[in-house]
Amino acid sequence: MNSEELLSGLNEGQRAAVEYCDGAQLVIAGAGSGKTRVLTYKIAYLIESGMEPWRILALTFTNKAANEMKQRIGLLVGPEKARYINMGTFHSVFSRILRLEAEKIEFNNNFTIYDQTDSRSLVKAIIKEMGLDDKKYKPASVADRISRAKNNKVNAQAYALDARYKQRDNDNGTPMIAEIYSRYNQRCLQANAMDFDDLLLNFYFLLSNDEETRHKYSERFEYVLVDEYQDTNTVQQDIVLLLTAERQRVCVVGDDAQSIYSFRGANIDNILDFGKHFDNSKLFKLEQNYRSTQTIVQAANSLIAHNKRQIPKEVFSKKEEGEKILLKMAYSDQEEALVVTNEIQRIKRRDKCEYSDFAILYRTNAQSRSFEEQLRKQNIPYRIFGGMSFYQRKEIKDILAYFRLVANPNDEEALKRVINYPTRGIGATTLAKIVDAANNNRQSLWNVMRKAEDKGFTKATAAKLKAFQALVDSWTERLLTEDAYTLGSSIIRESGIQKDIYAKSSPEDVARQENVEELLAAIKGFVESQHEEGMSNHVNLVDFLQEVSLMSDIESDNDDNQPKVSLMTIHSAKGLEFPVVFVVGLEENIFPSPMSADSIRGIEEERRLLYVAITRAERHLMLTCAENRFRYGRMESDQPSRFIRDISSNFLKIEGRGAATFGMLETSSARTRSFNKNSHFGHNPSQMPNKPRWEQNPNPVASQFMADRKLRLVPPRKEEPAVNPFVNKVDFGPSLLHPGQTIEHQRFGIGKVLAVEGRGENAKATVEFQNAGTKQLLLKFAKYKVL
Repeated sequence: MNSEELLSGLNEGQRAAVEYCDGAQLVIAGAGSGKTRVLTYKIAYLIESGMEPWRILALTFTNKAANEMKQRIGLLVGPEKARYINMGTFHSVFSRILRLEAEKIEFNNNFTIYDQTDSRSLVKAIIKEMGLDDKKYKPASVADRISRAKNNKVNAQAYALDARYKQRDNDNGTPMIAEIYSRYNQRCLQANAMDFDDLLLNFYFLLSNDEETRHKYSERFEYVLVDEYQDTNTVQQDIVLLLTAERQRVCVVGDDAQSIYSFRGANIDNILDFGKHFDNSKLFKLEQNYRSTQTIVQAANSLIAHNKRQIPKEVFSKKEEGEKILLKMAYSDQEEALVVTNEIQRIKRRDKCEYSDFAILYRTNAQSRSFEEQLRKQNIPYRIFGGMSFYQRKEIKDILAYFRLVANPNDEEALKRVINYPTRGIGATTLAKIVDAANNNRQSLWNVMRKAEDKGFTKATAAKLKAFQALVDSWTERLLTEDAYTLGSSIIRESGIQKDIYAKSSPEDVARQENVEELLAAIKGFVESQHEEGMSNHVNLVDFLQEVSLMSDIESDNDDNQPKVSLMTIHSAKGLEFPVVFVVGLEENIFPSPMSADSIRGIEEERRLLYVAITRAERHLMLTCAENRFRYGRMESDQPSRFIRDISSNFLKIEGRGAATFGMLETSSARTRSFNKNSHFGHNPSQMPNKPRWEQNPNPVASQFMADRKLRLVPPRKEEPAVNPFVNKVDFGPSLLHPGQTIEHQRFGIGKVLAVEGRGENAKATVEFQNAGTKQLLLKFAKYKVL
């Protein structure tokens, strides 16, 4: 295949990017514009133009991307030529070079590579050897701190000398981080091992400290190409600069509008400032989107236009115009899940498509819970992409194990899981003795613990076991007098789980906190549903555990080979596409994340994250937000996300009563949004009578938000319940409601009363809700208001 034949299948923008090979070039590839195609054809074009394959260095972020690209190149120039291209991830390519040059950096060429588990294990060992408190010096957090430093080219020696790091560590109560880093570095050297970050950092120092070696590899790699350049960190960029210093024959491809990984160390400035680092660099733009309808593309453009610092481009689509983006503003997270699952069923019937054509995207993993439960109830198969089902997450299984133990102290597996979590001095040796004694005497572990001193345990150990049993017994005594939510909250708090999970605020810790809050929301919702629908006046932990067990059983029955709806965080969805996409939870304090809302830079990354979510959709896109969401121990209201207003109203359709029913503002008296029938979602903010909270305070302090969360997650047991405008305190009789009336329920949304029966505490109403279907409500528990 000659060069002309090779280029004939490219559009004008793609062809221009492929043909230019005379200097540094930045290719901005809009979503769905054929980025991989350009990289593939450019490498093939270089080879067909006479460049030897082994003189080409192509760096990617995943092995999958490298393998797919190499296969495509093989189809264009032949597999024999393609196999000699130096192509792979940063880590895989540089590890091969480091083995050749190992002696120059005081390693042997047979060094091993530590994965994340190995690194954290070594950090944990060092923390223990130093006698440090592993509650303050959490191994995962310390390892992440070291990793972040390496990604910024800060080695152990530089870290110890840097006053900024020292001050930050002192402020965080972890002044020994520098010493841990130093010991970690020395232990890796002694073990002839490198972690993933070392592969980058050591290669960088090799090139920057040894001019002869740098020149050797700069000469060897005549042309350097980098995929997903917006995701590079500081050390990766500087390696590229060192390798291309003389020739500057470098092509980087990416999209600043899809830079969403700053929490991993990615630096958007690398792509935005590309022209400052390379002389006479040229910019190429791939602006035709081959994935989505015109409406979806234009809506995404209108959103990202609000970011101030970006490389301007106008992505367009020549596909059909398509339907407007559907915006559904639900009354609660429960109704939000109902709306989404009902819409999945509707579109599937109408378009005769498969469940695998659908994706539900959310900002945080914790949000999967309500959708998982509703999907199970409607027998819709699903899979969690890049993660695990809500009830399989460690912190959730730990809490449920406590619940199981309270319900049944003889539950051996539950006991084993929590007997020493959080740490209470009952280690593996003690547990093994309990198990042996139980097996020898054919008794449960719990009964053995009751007679610990008689079974040969020391007084100190017996005392610890009795203290633990006394704690569990105190909860068991309350099982029949307290509802599942009240007792469950107490267990989370009194067991020490809450203190343990809230000890740190790393992204990993925040995710665990969000999962615990979501579990509490599930328990609270279950209790209220059982009360309102007249199932039981007392809903205890046993009832909730049975519900969870039934849901888990439904999940286990799913056939792995059948098409399934995909559930995932937006970060996990990067690079994927689906015919139908639902972006859920578009509310302030969720999206944007409060952890990112204290700076313009953070808000702009959150906006890019929504841009990525929108551009995953091919044909249909639906956005949702909920007015009421159970968080921090009570039902709370938040404004719709500021980003919804960034999307031009020309591309939005608010279905049903949305535009007329839901105001965007919060009433000053009742901390709930007003239902202003004259408001319109697309209006100019200045025309509104008041500003929403996020406009009154455009830079909320994330640290204060986290402090509030710690105080509010599980309220004290005797705390007075918050005033709820939906609760009727006057009368539960039929005179309050009559058939034909329309009510607004706090969780089920809008409904029409079909029938009312009974009086006083036995009064019931049958209501047909728009999304939740027909429900029979026991009015003394129902939370609603008449419209």
